[in-house]
Amino acid sequence: MTAGPCHVVWPTPMGGAGATCCSRRPVRRRWLGGKMAAVSLRLGDLVWGKLGRYPPWPGKIVNPPKDLKKPRGKKCFFVKFFGTEDHAWIKVEQLKPYHAHKEEMIKINKGKRFQQAVDAVEEFLRRAKGKDQTSSHNSADDKNRRNSSEERSRPNSGDEKRKLSLSEGKVKKNMGEGKKRVSSGSSERGSKSPLKRAQEQSPRKRGRPPKDEKDLTIPESSTVKGMMAGPMATFKWQPTASEPVKDADPHFHHFLLSQTEKPAVCYQAITKKLKICEEETGSTSIQAADSTAVNGSITPTDKKIGFLGLGLMGSGIVSNLLKMGHTVTVWNRTAEKCDLFIQEGARLGRTPAEVVSTCDITFACVSDPKAAKDLVLGPSGVLQGIRPGKCYVDMSTVDADTVTELAQVIVSRGGRFLEAPVSGNQQLSNDGMLVILAAGDRGLYEDCSSCFQAMGKTSFFLGEVGNAAKMMLIVNMVQGSFMATIAEGLTLAQVTGQSQQTLLDILNQGQLASIFLDQKCQNILQGNFKPDFYLKYIQKDLRLAIALGDAVNHPTPMAAAANEVYKRAKALDQSDNDMSAVYRAYIH
Repeated sequence: MTAGPCHVVWPTPMGGAGATCCSRRPVRRRWLGGKMAAVSLRLGDLVWGKLGRYPPWPGKIVNPPKDLKKPRGKKCFFVKFFGTEDHAWIKVEQLKPYHAHKEEMIKINKGKRFQQAVDAVEEFLRRAKGKDQTSSHNSADDKNRRNSSEERSRPNSGDEKRKLSLSEGKVKKNMGEGKKRVSSGSSERGSKSPLKRAQEQSPRKRGRPPKDEKDLTIPESSTVKGMMAGPMATFKWQPTASEPVKDADPHFHHFLLSQTEKPAVCYQAITKKLKICEEETGSTSIQAADSTAVNGSITPTDKKIGFLGLGLMGSGIVSNLLKMGHTVTVWNRTAEKCDLFIQEGARLGRTPAEVVSTCDITFACVSDPKAAKDLVLGPSGVLQGIRPGKCYVDMSTVDADTVTELAQVIVSRGGRFLEAPVSGNQQLSNDGMLVILAAGDRGLYEDCSSCFQAMGKTSFFLGEVGNAAKMMLIVNMVQGSFMATIAEGLTLAQVTGQSQQTLLDILNQGQLASIFLDQKCQNILQGNFKPDFYLKYIQKDLRLAIALGDAVNHPTPMAAAANEVYKRAKALDQSDNDMSAVYRAYIH
């Protein structure tokens, strides 16, 4: 870790002093005498850090973990980013002081995630300022009391002596406050922030930080080790359209399972889990591309995007693609659903074949295996628009056999195929917080990077075609079975004279507490079954999951029992209600 001051000069792009950032707006820079004004950075400073093609993000310079060596080459600092669990070595030319460039960065980046990160910085500063004020106030009070006591004990020898004494007292008081702050910083290391301590200790000579600043060391996570897998790519304010994602985006490859509740999870444990997955699936490319820190401000791909299917999930996905600046052409079986997106800037495709033929990458999200096949193989379908180089991404939740068949026909025409079903509901789709499970063409997965960041919080690449379909069915099998159990518990509470609300309160205080549990219970208690995830679709997924188990002779008795309850709910005309309407199967 380079502890001494480093001069930061952000490179000037070709063509002049202005640069174009991720949102393609000019970045204003400070110039002195024709050269960039150099600034000094040191441990504890707040900064804007730039990594690869990602937008500048607020962070703090901290000590790295003890066993983490600094990358060779140019000088760099270890930065902990606000609003995330991410941290990395950042070269000094990729850093800017936080306060000096705050306004321009806020103008450039408008995303929700970015704003949350800035809010976290401001909250950090407010707390640090509050502690400073309290410390200064207490120090001043102590000194005033001491000076007052000294004055009372001295003999009164005239105005001159009194004035001289008061003057000396003020000088000593000011000097005492400075010393008091430094000493208090060292005596309260367990409770004060790294930034505050660095500010309090600023009078000392710049150089290597003292050995006792142990609390500046942050826990090591998988993110850190992943970042060391290769050298950081030299960042550019304006990524070129021709740059391959894998070169411009080191972040994308090196975040392995970093989206965790516990940032201190050791790398060895993560590595072990990945190895187990590789042994069981035969795939060596299982990775998670974490977009937590960046999906608030995204550099959209220059490729033309098509989207087929504007249902509960598709509508939210398309809306987020448009918000993040993608060029999107839409098609839906019911054409009226396209009108809203046309108003938002989307283009209208008359048929699936036309959308595919005019776009570089076409996504589809439809209801079931039959709809997915009809969309590709039917009249004016996707297959008719496929030619060499065209890309098709199926986001529908279907069985592995269906997606494998679709992949084969697409590839046979020279196209590229990726399956990418999504885990989530309508609200998460609208919020751009879906989890994407992808498999198939790895290059296409990387080409979809900005799209996946716009629509989701995390994406996983699971290897060969069919793996994502299987994993998605297993996820929804667990979710559907859990929902049926919740409904069963609430009805049992009711018939035994127990309060359903009290049951929910108890569950929310225990290990089962989750947003899903609370939302679905609230739906039941309020009798509000407006669809967030159609009941008919969760029953379809249970049916397909049971068939998956049958194909490998694996018992699924819990899913089979839940499936029967959902089938009864469908018989009670609940198909188009939310999955929580399975509750009604127990009360009729």
